Amino acid sequence: MVYIMEFKVDGACRGNGQPGSTAVAVACLFTRNGTYIPKARHLPPDNPVPTNQRAEIRAIIIALKWALVRYSELSMGPYMDVRIKSDSKYVVNSMTTWIYKWIDNGWYNAAGRPVVNTDLFQRAFALQNKISQIGKVTYAWIPREENLDADIECKEALDRIQ
Repeated sequence: MVYIMEFKVDGACRGNGQPGSTAVAVACLFTRNGTYIPKARHLPPDNPVPTNQRAEIRAIIIALKWALVRYSELSMGPYMDVRIKSDSKYVVNSMTTWIYKWIDNGWYNAAGRPVVNTDLFQRAFALQNKISQIGKVTYAWIPREENLDADIECKEALDRIQ
């Protein structure tokens, strides 16, 4: 049996990269009846300060963790098919192509500089590897217009914390 979990993810940051900036990450799990369950997380300022890119990666982490929790609640241990959709080409390309090159290069990019957001990519990749033991994870880029559920959740979460 295959258990499919589809997420749309998004991240947002007000004051992108500036001291005092505020960020949220959102994962929306779509259910079989076509509705979704949102899970938003306020991201307190960390080091480095929040950015849109960090929020987008943390949304992926939320979705991967959520998939593992949901799997642990299933009694039959089915094959997992986790599908993550994002309107961030940066995150999708990072998790599908670039991350393997970065790992091979010791977390340095093609220009020989350290990869930005390595800490978050390492966390996401570790979670992805856990899921790979019980199934697969795929990432797909979608236009922003197709990611409105997650985008709206981000904006509302930012409004709630300000």
